Amino acid sequence: MFIPTTKEEIKNLGWDNLDIIIISGDTYIDSSYNGASLIGHLLMDKGYRVGIIAQPDINTDKDITRLGEPSLFWGITSGSVDSMVSNYTATKKRRNIDDLTPGNFNNKRPDRALIVYTNLIRRFFKNTVPIVLGGIEASLRRIAHYDYWSNKVRRSILFDAKADYLIYGMAEKSVIELADALKKNYDICNIKGLCYISKEKNNDYIDSPSFENAAGDKDQFIKMFDLFYENNDPFKNVGLQQRHGDRYLIHNPPSPLLSVKELDHVYTLPYERDVHPYYKKDGEVRALNTIKFSIVTHRGCYGECNFCSIALHQGRHVVSRSEESIIKEVVGITKHPDFKGIINDLGGPTANMYGITCSKMGTEVLCKDKRCLYPEICGNLKNSHKRQINLLKKINTIKGVKKIFVSSGLRYDMILADKDNGEEYLEDLLKNHVSGQLKLAPEHSEDEILKLMGKSGINLLNLFLKLFYKINNKLSKMQFLTYYFIAAHPGCTEKDMHNLKKYIKKELHINPEQVQVFTPTPSTYSTLMYYTGIDPVNNNKLFVERDPNKADKQKRIIIN
Repeated sequence: MFIPTTKEEIKNLGWDNLDIIIISGDTYIDSSYNGASLIGHLLMDKGYRVGIIAQPDINTDKDITRLGEPSLFWGITSGSVDSMVSNYTATKKRRNIDDLTPGNFNNKRPDRALIVYTNLIRRFFKNTVPIVLGGIEASLRRIAHYDYWSNKVRRSILFDAKADYLIYGMAEKSVIELADALKKNYDICNIKGLCYISKEKNNDYIDSPSFENAAGDKDQFIKMFDLFYENNDPFKNVGLQQRHGDRYLIHNPPSPLLSVKELDHVYTLPYERDVHPYYKKDGEVRALNTIKFSIVTHRGCYGECNFCSIALHQGRHVVSRSEESIIKEVVGITKHPDFKGIINDLGGPTANMYGITCSKMGTEVLCKDKRCLYPEICGNLKNSHKRQINLLKKINTIKGVKKIFVSSGLRYDMILADKDNGEEYLEDLLKNHVSGQLKLAPEHSEDEILKLMGKSGINLLNLFLKLFYKINNKLSKMQFLTYYFIAAHPGCTEKDMHNLKKYIKKELHINPEQVQVFTPTPSTYSTLMYYTGIDPVNNNKLFVERDPNKADKQKRIIIN
């Protein structure tokens, strides 16, 4: 069922008012891929009356007031992407297209959406119930952070938005605990995964360098970020606090990861897999074409690439759904009137991390000064693709399923390292689950740049190419590889891009189109390098291309 977004729907449900209203910068697609929808359905499953207002008009009260005032709290998310990333390119040009807006034109999502939506609520609802920030923009801006678009260190978004609370990460446990506490008038200050502002310190928490110190001293900024990153582990259970002027950001420890059973439940909720009719009338929503018949198999990422925020937001541990849960979802999809037999994607942040676990997970905190995949795959990782092979085979036998595509990106280093099942997995993909192209993200060819990115050397890609073409020949197929590259990453010069161009020409024999200029998004190690000009591993100075035109020139070296 759709979560109500009009007064008429609320009346039809027999409700007099709402407990919680969620405001989103995305249009309302009722799908597990939409965070507002997922959280809304989960709250409704717990008995709460929830409504959604998507992409409200920020100049009038017509949208923000149409559902009335909630009795417990307002929840605000900018959507699936940070609003500044959604609205601007890496060279700071306004984007014209928004795949998550009806009609696909970028005219609905405001810059710094969390701040704008909070102000909109306070403008029309004086002394209202608490306003709670969530989603990726809140999650990655929850402490003092470097903001590329204003070129300065900004305060925690909780201070700038003047909201009451912030829940970070995927937030299912946190939001239910928060709703329960507000309903029963319990103390909320110890809820994990929650941040709030206080005039008093918490003597049990670690002091982070203050906003003022972090903004004025790059060494302090590095120290602050290291503390933040190292204590993002739910098994470590450490809280932080950061002074902003005469007040403190209290940053409770991360919420525990969902269990397999809990994760399964999230994906059994009654999603419509469509745009709500209230918004659908305004035009096509292009993102729906990708996600309507796609299935999430797992969360989290072992990769921890320095330029990526997935590990910080979803977690550095991978939690996979059970086969039974995924199969049940597929069976449900086959009964959808619009389903034509094609599953567009079966995957997650990285497709081939499904079912792969760490032998230490749940017993110890994340390894200090060690990553799961870099510089090589850790021996504690049970790197077997067997569960994925079996899952694909089982789904293939379901009546009504004609084709399953694996469209999410792959870690080819994990395929190569799986000596027992890696080649079998790749052959199965090439034979049955790709549409002529396989997506890879080597990002660069130069070892020094890859090291700064937290990625393995190019020699592994060379080995993978041999395996790929060996299997292609065996299958008598003409499959292709699609590559993603990054220009102007901290440390990268024009010379490095020319070397990449030579590698592409000599080894890959393509004219790449998927080249993006590095975007310094909040709270990643690559952004830390961009802002400070320092490699945080060894404190060496780095060349950083900060001129947008010259950064774009690095890209054009490859695509011209």
